[in-house]
Amino acid sequence: MPARELRRIATVGVYEFDATRFVAALDEANVTQVLDIRQRRGVRGPQYSWANARRLQALLSEARIGYVYHPELSPTTELRQLQYREDDRQGVGKRSRQTLAPEYIRRYTEQILDLVPLEPLIRQLPVHGIGALMCVEATAQACHRSLVAARLAERYGLEVVHIEPI
Repeated sequence: MPARELRRIATVGVYEFDATRFVAALDEANVTQVLDIRQRRGVRGPQYSWANARRLQALLSEARIGYVYHPELSPTTELRQLQYREDDRQGVGKRSRQTLAPEYIRRYTEQILDLVPLEPLIRQLPVHGIGALMCVEATAQACHRSLVAARLAERYGLEVVHIEPI
């Protein structure tokens, strides 16, 4: 009997990509579905207008990549503000953050990750290709998507691939 292929999930952020490079990176990683876990489906700045919900969905559709929104996995405004305060304390900007604050990790895990059933997301993962958890930060470890991916790996045995700009 052939060995069962390990299922994978990817993570990807918007920052430091343009629309063309974003789609190319998804294609290279064999992503066939994007799972948007942002609270706000818009990104400030004209260089990221392509990542605003409607434009992003059109871009992905043209590239034959599915799109699903999972707001239940997005951080609350209160959690985002907690992280911003820690960023300010450390003197780093949201776009240059490299890690999440320990208190943010603890509270996101308790308030969201421990409460949201992940089975619906698992059932929505594509049969062909892989799904990619998407948010905005360039570095996965600076974003809640890394926490979701780690939980999926732990609970469902998924291999995690972080797609990051070069």
